[in-house]
Amino acid sequence: MAKAEKIVLAYSGGLDTSVILPWLKETYGYDVVCYAAELGQGDELKGIQKKAMATGAVSCYVDDLRQEFVENFVWPLVKSGAVYENGYLLGTSIARPLIAQKQVEIAQKEGAVAVAHGATGKGNDQVRFELTFMSLDPSLKIIAPWKDPNFKLTSREAAIDYAKKHKIPIEQTKKKIYSRDRNLWHISHEGADLENPWNEPQDNLFVMSRPVSKAPAKPDYVEIDFEQGIPVKLNGKAMDGVKIIETLNEIGGLHGVGQVDLVENRLVGMKSRGVYETPGGTILMTAHEALETLCLDRETYHYKKQIALKYAQIVYNGQWFCPIREALDAFIDSTQKTVTGTVRVKLFKGRATAAGVKSPYSLYSEEIASFEMGAEYDQMDAIGFIRLFGLPMKVNGIVNRKTSKKKTAGKTKRKTAAKKTK
Repeated sequence: MAKAEKIVLAYSGGLDTSVILPWLKETYGYDVVCYAAELGQGDELKGIQKKAMATGAVSCYVDDLRQEFVENFVWPLVKSGAVYENGYLLGTSIARPLIAQKQVEIAQKEGAVAVAHGATGKGNDQVRFELTFMSLDPSLKIIAPWKDPNFKLTSREAAIDYAKKHKIPIEQTKKKIYSRDRNLWHISHEGADLENPWNEPQDNLFVMSRPVSKAPAKPDYVEIDFEQGIPVKLNGKAMDGVKIIETLNEIGGLHGVGQVDLVENRLVGMKSRGVYETPGGTILMTAHEALETLCLDRETYHYKKQIALKYAQIVYNGQWFCPIREALDAFIDSTQKTVTGTVRVKLFKGRATAAGVKSPYSLYSEEIASFEMGAEYDQMDAIGFIRLFGLPMKVNGIVNRKTSKKKTAGKTKRKTAAKKTK
């Protein structure tokens, strides 16, 4: 009897991948190797190896990738300032390339011929996984069950029924049916009542943070130290990146910071509605932005804002392993050489606001910015500056005025001639 070929499945232990595992065995006869990444999901991975093996996997890898996730993916994101459509801090988007990268490595180690994921054919994750697979090992076959005509479990209700029939342990029920994705950076909530954008998110939806209505009536302050754009200390204490984010998640979550309700434009063309919690990430992005306003010159700061929009699009679209992202990182890293200093952030009733910033590389001068006269800035120089800066507008105004006069004169002549004719 021929030995079965191997496939590596990105396995979270959630509803979709729990039913996909036995389905791959039943439909294609693959030996399924499961891969799970610890990215800060809390206790979601508890007992996952045992569950995978009981459901039919031949083996199950579980890697703690939190440090790598923060240092190689989250920190570049923070330095870029990327935010998708003014609200989404890209928590799921930034994690998928790392998971897929490790999945490819396991496939190569195991001699697998294929890789699989549980993303649907309507979402963005299918693109993020598959672009990474294609980039890192084009020889691997990609199996995406939700896009397979043989896959009939195309609703969460059907998947739940399949799990019950095959005695697969799951947490989801038909009443508790939110689709969630959690890691160190955020948690997302989709589906169920959220599919109607008229429905307000209920208080019991939130996991990482309190509802704003239940946040403390007294603010908290945190101080974050950055070195070349990377957070290195929290409240004066040196910490690694994982600890900084975990601590800020706890403090920010207490104050309801980082809750975003967004109807966004998916890459595949449709709009979708998601509710996101990113307490620590919101604090860090707020602090980093405040420090950049102090340390970057005007032209660099303004151009970097344009880069941030492109960077967000690249991450959202799953193009992490792409030459343009690497090129943009080189530019961003250059801008971060002076982004060193301390930011104090106020946390209060769902908001994180910069409440103080200082840096040895500050370009802000109190003497120059003051309303008091000083030798560094002669206000009389502004006369010539404005005259030259406004010269194109002045010339345009002169031309428009002449043209307007000619038009007015022409109308007057036509009206006079018309009267004479009558």
